[in-house]
Amino acid sequence: MTMMTPPPLEQEDDEMLVPHPEFTEGPQPMEVAQVEAPTMAENQPVEDPPTSRFTWTIENFSRLNTKKLYSEIFIVGGYKWRILIFPKGNNVDHLSMYLDVADSGTLPYGWSRNAQFSLAVCNQIHNKFTIRKDTQHQFNARESDWGFTSFMPLGDLYDPIKGYLVNDTCVIEAEVAVRRVVDYWNYDSKKETGYVGLKNQGATCYMNSLLQTLYHIPYFRKAVYHMPTTEIDIPSASIPLALQSLFYKLQYSDSSVATKELTKSFGWDMYDSFMQHDVQELNRVLCEKLEDKMKGTVVEGAIQQLFEGHHMNFIECINVDYKSSRKESFYDLQLDVKGCKDVYASFDKYVEVERLEGDNKYHAEQYGLQDAKKGALFVDFPPVLQLQLKRFEYDYMRDTMVKINDRYEFPLQLNLDRDNRKYLSPDADHTVRNLYTLHSVLVHSGGVHGGHYYAFIRPTLSDQWYKFDDERVTKEDVKRALEEQYGGEEELPQTNPGFNNTPFKFTKYSNAYMLVYIRESDKDKIICNVDEKDIAEHLRIRLKKEQEEKEHKKKEKAEAHLYTIIKVARDEDLAQQTGKDIYFDLVDHEKVRSFRIQKQMPFNLFKDEVAKEFGVPVQYQRFWLWAKRQNHTYRPNRPLHPQEEAQSVGQLREVSNKAHNAELRLFLEVELGPDLRALPPPDKTKEDILLFFKLYDPEKEELRYVGRLFVKALGKPLEILSKLNQMAGFSQNEEIELYEEIKFDPSVMCEHIDKKLSFRSSQLEDGDIICYQKAPIQENEDKYRYPDVPSFLEYVHNRQVVHFRSLERPKEDDFSLELSKLFTYDDVVERLARHIGLDDPSKIRLTSHNCYSQQPKPQPVKYRGVEHLSDMLVHYNQISDILYYEVLDIPLPELQGLKTLKVAFHHATKDEVVIHNIRLPKSSTVADVINDLKTKVELSHPNAELRLIEVFYHKIYKIFPPSEKIENINDQYWTLRAEEIPEEEKNLGPHNRLIHVYHFMKDPNQNQMVQNFGEPFFLVIHDGETLAEIKLRIQKKLQVPDDEFSKWKFALLSLGRPEYLQDSDIIAGRFQQRRDVYGAWEQYLGLEHSDTTPKRAYTANQSRHAYEKPVKIYN
Repeated sequence: MTMMTPPPLEQEDDEMLVPHPEFTEGPQPMEVAQVEAPTMAENQPVEDPPTSRFTWTIENFSRLNTKKLYSEIFIVGGYKWRILIFPKGNNVDHLSMYLDVADSGTLPYGWSRNAQFSLAVCNQIHNKFTIRKDTQHQFNARESDWGFTSFMPLGDLYDPIKGYLVNDTCVIEAEVAVRRVVDYWNYDSKKETGYVGLKNQGATCYMNSLLQTLYHIPYFRKAVYHMPTTEIDIPSASIPLALQSLFYKLQYSDSSVATKELTKSFGWDMYDSFMQHDVQELNRVLCEKLEDKMKGTVVEGAIQQLFEGHHMNFIECINVDYKSSRKESFYDLQLDVKGCKDVYASFDKYVEVERLEGDNKYHAEQYGLQDAKKGALFVDFPPVLQLQLKRFEYDYMRDTMVKINDRYEFPLQLNLDRDNRKYLSPDADHTVRNLYTLHSVLVHSGGVHGGHYYAFIRPTLSDQWYKFDDERVTKEDVKRALEEQYGGEEELPQTNPGFNNTPFKFTKYSNAYMLVYIRESDKDKIICNVDEKDIAEHLRIRLKKEQEEKEHKKKEKAEAHLYTIIKVARDEDLAQQTGKDIYFDLVDHEKVRSFRIQKQMPFNLFKDEVAKEFGVPVQYQRFWLWAKRQNHTYRPNRPLHPQEEAQSVGQLREVSNKAHNAELRLFLEVELGPDLRALPPPDKTKEDILLFFKLYDPEKEELRYVGRLFVKALGKPLEILSKLNQMAGFSQNEEIELYEEIKFDPSVMCEHIDKKLSFRSSQLEDGDIICYQKAPIQENEDKYRYPDVPSFLEYVHNRQVVHFRSLERPKEDDFSLELSKLFTYDDVVERLARHIGLDDPSKIRLTSHNCYSQQPKPQPVKYRGVEHLSDMLVHYNQISDILYYEVLDIPLPELQGLKTLKVAFHHATKDEVVIHNIRLPKSSTVADVINDLKTKVELSHPNAELRLIEVFYHKIYKIFPPSEKIENINDQYWTLRAEEIPEEEKNLGPHNRLIHVYHFMKDPNQNQMVQNFGEPFFLVIHDGETLAEIKLRIQKKLQVPDDEFSKWKFALLSLGRPEYLQDSDIIAGRFQQRRDVYGAWEQYLGLEHSDTTPKRAYTANQSRHAYEKPVKIYN
């Protein structure tokens, strides 16, 4: 994959994989360079990368007062590296950590190195909870460090209970593998392999690997070719035509193929192209979309015929005669990787029978709750079997997605009839032999936070495999395609065997993610011949024309050094463009007639070409060279001399304007007589000045080009007034005012011309522009918005059409307003308020547009926080024309002085929780929050006292003192809970103690680690009180039924380890004496029982990465 760095994107919550520039808005997660450099030819050996692990122990970590900290230098692959951390976060509330090239400042120009690496913060209590993140990067002078701005929350890092800081010591590890960089500039995929790749739009390698896999299923390709399309269809608006076009180019093109037409047909914008998605999800969405578009056509049902299989889900009671079954279809199968050594083990698990008994009995009709067996068997498998490997799973303990890099084997031949057809239901067709051969292996290289996709495919099911890696296609052997994609760990050879080194193993982050098998009995049907007769004639004609144009452009490019482009502007161009396409200067040279002329051609012969094109005889042509002036304007400078016209076109280009020596720009002067016939050009002396004239109409707010004149340097404007009136269509005696258009970049300069001074005195020269208008009348000045030329040009220079969108509907334009870039903040909100009919403009809040993500920026524009409209529209080096607005319930200046807190109020006697948004001045205290809350909630009695608590991961971390300022309270990551203070807690005696009580369960998938859930609470216990007595009070408080409560276990937990209690145990003595109740106690009373609260809906797609939006195809 070619590394593509998208422009900076803003994203608030997602993990960032970025270099470490110290600003809040950073680049988005992006695809990083591939883990492995592919081989250029079959016989080229694959080198093992030099790999090493470095451990950095940092003492007195919480007392570090430096913003950033570097580790010692360590060497891997002959290169110097170091770790860079920001202990308090790089402008985020997370630890920021990067791998840095230690000697980047002294390396030679153009250096680069490729490394796959992981960074980790070690958990010193339970190694299983070590946080490790992996990625890869092509380091260079511009990006000499790379890593994670939001590595882990500071709250977790500094929490002594979590185990990342023990004795104020933090242990950080880096595992680095340096990769060989292969130069592929001159590599020709078509020549080497017979196949071409797909270009990467930024983060579309996941899509490229899938498209190559589908393309190389010829039956699928043929079905796509036979979808009805017409010559009037546009590929960017038609998925079938775009896919046909893409497949045709893959089949017949000699170079890599672009996918932009296809993604446009999906309805994607640039942001979608830079957002990496899940390949499994794209596969489903794309096939569903194609299946829908194939309905009613000759290829209806093709998707089902290829990919659809069926399984039977059943439940069978053990003690009564009752069985329930349901047949379901599938297009792909999701197979477990965790706990399975290979594909067969996953199928064994898939059809494993589960017993429903005890609390989990099955409710059978007429029989009530019954012990039962639950399972699934396959009715039939499809001709093309797509196996999605569950490499990504949700970790409930860590509340995040994790990648499963375990070793997982898959065979070249897959026999699903094995062991007496144990995967198939008794109703399955026994005449069908379910023997499959491997067609393609889609690989994910990297971690859950970013990575790269590529595919190993054998298009004809021969022994030769090919690696399709974006634009590159290389030949590979079977070991590379299979065994090296199993995943797991790899042991590096010892460098000094005599020193008894411990073998170093490293995790392989490249592994198979999706497998495609083709049934042997259907092989000839699926791997069919697809040729031009399968492609619609209009498509062949269209694509051949595109190819010819492409070849023509390629040829032109190759021969460009032999030719010169001459652009010829005429009066007609100036008249056509002024006031429409342009207002300043004279012409847009991109829109004038251009000629491609051989450099050796004499210029005089070129004049013959001009005569043929414009019908102007050679003797009536005079050409002027253009020049860029110091004030950035571009004007005709001088006519060509006869000796210059005798030169070749190439020689003339060299002496022309050096800034544009790639092309020759000319102005063709043609004098016309009264009958509009061409005349010989007049003699030009040093005293003759060529001026160009524009006319302004303040009533119509219109500027147009009216012609040019030669004037004498010592002459005066008074002498040409009648001529100017004639050119404008005015009466001979009309009084007019003249202005010189001097410049417009960066600001407009347009000055009044004294008609009594000579042209030379007014410093006018060849190519200057005079704008004129009827002399303004005093009483009309208020009638026109822009009464004179300078005010109109100022307006044109700064005008900006802004598309306003409601922040609630950020994809839809509400309306557009024409504003000025010089408008102040107040001007903008006043115009906006007037348009939407709002009396108070201060209630409008604006948000700028992110040009790269095509979304609103995370932070709104502060009240009068910018000077001008232009400041609101700029985003890095891009200018936007979109602003988002929202109408507030109070004025913005007032809102900015307030702090809004989301507080969950827990009623004392009712089982209900109500969320309240409390909005108070930033200088307010917690006591003010409580007083405000009292006016909004229902209390159990009028004199009830409230407290505010900080809850995080189902533990109480803090009771806020009433005097604490609210400005620094964070309700984004922690839950703020308000509740009444029970009477018994108000006057704690010497024999009473306040303890924390939390719910917990032990996760069987995480080595029985304790997992908290539910609502934590305080409880007063008394000296000498037994667990049995406390249990009665807890049951009453929580209102748990006897039969359920009898199953609960009670334990004293310290540092996450439970010590189970007996009813007779005296509880108060077990707790260490603590006077305060602030901070998460190391000890708490734990209530162990199953969590019956609803889970978050992660099961919809277990494999989706944590940082993604769902894949959508809009059209």
